[in-house]
Amino acid sequence: MDILPCQTETEIRACFPAMHELRPHLGEDDFVARVRRQMENHGYTLVAASAADQVVAVAGYRVAEYLAWGRVLYVDDLVTAAAHRRAGHGGTLLDWLIARARELGCAQCHLDSGVVRHDAHRLYLSRKLAITSHHFALKLD
Repeated sequence: MDILPCQTETEIRACFPAMHELRPHLGEDDFVARVRRQMENHGYTLVAASAADQVVAVAGYRVAEYLAWGRVLYVDDLVTAAAHRRAGHGGTLLDWLIARARELGCAQCHLDSGVVRHDAHRLYLSRKLAITSHHFALKLD
């Protein structure tokens, strides 16, 4: 399996089917525009895990620095396409992200996960990620 950054519009669009499973509220054009904007303005990196020339898993991350934790690789998005789950792709991609955090000199690797995503939680816990906080959000309509 190859894990490569996605920078061109074609590469970003190839990630959409998998990412759409995690972010179903996004249409393809909106997804591409948001990825581009986050890349330009917020240091977002989109990576695709491919097997047999097909995107099987996708992750988006950024590096930030916080008073609480220091330099952190924050995983915004991590998903394996449903047709490719239980084949180890998500674990391989998460391992890659953790190694990338080390390469970039990060003190920690963080991600948020929806409370009902139990399969994802098992993966995260198997990689020694700890549940350290509650995440609170308020929609500002």
